[in-house]
Amino acid sequence: MITVTFFGTEPVFGFHITGHSDINPEGPEILCAAVSSAAYMTANTVTDVIGLDPELRVADGDMYLKVKTESEAEQCRVIFDGLKLHLSSVMEQYPKYLTISNSEV
Repeated sequence: MITVTFFGTEPVFGFHITGHSDINPEGPEILCAAVSSAAYMTANTVTDVIGLDPELRVADGDMYLKVKTESEAEQCRVIFDGLKLHLSSVMEQYPKYLTISNSEV
């Protein structure tokens, strides 16, 4: 199962995505690819487009991104809200394989 945790709500300070869907152990993991693509687009937008230097860790089946201040979170509001909306839509299609939650900052 893929687990997504967003840090905070208004504003969101970042996210932690862990796990694999294991929908298709014999072939391509389309759900993992979709979630990974959205996460990388978000991380690249935060670092290369907006120009921030968040805490960022990436490993197989694990991405952690967290901005440092409320001002930075405000700068990222649209992209984090977009990621949350996108992943929520994906979760509606694959509720057995993807969960989304919020935690305190």
